[in-house]
Amino acid sequence: MSISLSSHVLDTTLGKPAGNMKLVLTTNDGQVIEAQTDEDGRCKDWADFEFSAGKYCLRFYTKDYLLTHHKDAFYPFVDVNFELTKNGGHYHVPLLISPFGFSSYRGS
Repeated sequence: MSISLSSHVLDTTLGKPAGNMKLVLTTNDGQVIEAQTDEDGRCKDWADFEFSAGKYCLRFYTKDYLLTHHKDAFYPFVDVNFELTKNGGHYHVPLLISPFGFSSYRGS
């Protein structure tokens, strides 16, 4: 079974997806892959990277988005560190943001 990863960023203040946000994934072997959310706040394009079990960090660059839409941004970025397991299937890392808070969880 292969491992795949997706993400979705939602602006909880506006109740809308956070489109065009820069994301940087640091892989378990130290590679750095840049990506961006689409207009629906989703990202699943990791430059054809083949995921394996290990620890990863997904950095969401929230500041520009928050300043554009809310004129305030307490968090310039949010790092979500997580671990993929062997034969883990699909992983989904959502981020809920507002100018002064954020939350994440393992989605489906």
